[in-house]
Amino acid sequence: MIREGIQKIVDGKDLSYLEAQDIMRELMSGNTTNAQMASLLTALRMKGESVGEISAFAKVMKDFCFKIHPNVNKRLIDIVGTGGDRIKSFNISTTASFIVSGAGAFVAKHGNRSFTSKCGSADVLEKLGYNLGTEPSIVEESIEQVGIGFMFAPNFHPAMKYALESRREIGIRTVFNILGPITNPADAKGYLLGVYDKKLTKVMASVLKNIGSEEAMVVHGLDGLDEISTVGKTEVAWLKEGEIKIMELSPKDFGVRLAKTDEIAGSDPDESAELVFRILNGLCAESNPRMDIALVNASAGIVVSGLVDSLHKAMELARESIESGAAYGRLKAMIGFCNGNRERLEELETKYG
Repeated sequence: MIREGIQKIVDGKDLSYLEAQDIMRELMSGNTTNAQMASLLTALRMKGESVGEISAFAKVMKDFCFKIHPNVNKRLIDIVGTGGDRIKSFNISTTASFIVSGAGAFVAKHGNRSFTSKCGSADVLEKLGYNLGTEPSIVEESIEQVGIGFMFAPNFHPAMKYALESRREIGIRTVFNILGPITNPADAKGYLLGVYDKKLTKVMASVLKNIGSEEAMVVHGLDGLDEISTVGKTEVAWLKEGEIKIMELSPKDFGVRLAKTDEIAGSDPDESAELVFRILNGLCAESNPRMDIALVNASAGIVVSGLVDSLHKAMELARESIESGAAYGRLKAMIGFCNGNRERLEELETKYG
C-alpha cells in the first residue's frame, strides 16, 4: 500500500482516510523500508498534510500505543506543544500543567526529551527527580490520586521505533512532529495545544474534533511561539461544543504586560528545573515575564478542563494554585508517587527556604 500511497501524494492528491490508516498500520508494524518511510514523510511535507490524513494517522498511532484509563470525575486534559518554535522558550506547558492540576483539574501530561529546544518536558522533570521509567499503571494511579501524571512518550509508543532512523536521516520536520502531541495514551478529552505554524491552528482543531476531543484551544503565538504568547498576539482555534471559533488573544486580555523574547527564553535542564521550582513556589515576582506566561497558559488549560468558562476567572484560579502551595504540591507528590528522587527538590527547598 505504501508505494501506491507515495505515488498518489507525489501527484499532489490527498490520501483517503482509509488509505492513510492502512499506510500508518504498515509503518507502525515495521513493514516498510527506511527509504519508503522517508519518501512518504517527505512527499507529505511537500504536499501538505490534510485534516483527514492527520486524523487517520493519529487514530492508528493511538491504536498502537500502551493505553491507560484513569478513573476521574472531571475532563482529563493535556497541555502540550509541537515544539519547533523560533523563540526556544522555557518549559511553559510543563509548568502550566502543575498550576492547572493545583487548581483542581486532572492532567495527563504527555511529553518527550527535547528535539527543538534546550530542554524538553522529560528533561526538566528528570532533573527535578521524576522517574522516566515509571510503569503505565503507576502513571494511571498518579493521575487518579495526585491529579497529574507524566507519560514519557517512548515508554508508551514503542512502535515509533520504526520511524526513528528515517526521521533522523532526512532531518526535516514531518507529520510525526504534530502527531506526537495529539496521541495522548490516556485519551485526554481536553487540550491546550501549541503549534509552530499559524496555518496549523484550524487544521489541528479539526483533527482534535475528529479524534474525539470535547474542548481544545489550538494556539500559535504570532511571534513564532507554540504557546499562548505574552510577547505579542496569539491566534487561537477554539473547539467547543463541536464548533471551531477563530480568535486572537493579546497579553492585555489576561491582564499581564507585554514581554520581550529574551525574558521567556529557556536554558539547560539544570537551570530550567530551578526555574520551574521557583515559579510553582511563587518565588518569581508577580510581574515576572516567566511567571506571567506560565499563568496565562495555565488559565487557558483551566478553561478547557471545564472548571470555569472565562479566562479572567481562570487566571484567578491559576494564581491561587500557586499561592496556596497546591501547584508545587502536585509536582512533589507526583515525583514521590512515581518512586522518583526528591533530592533535587529538597536541595532547592533548602536553598530558597
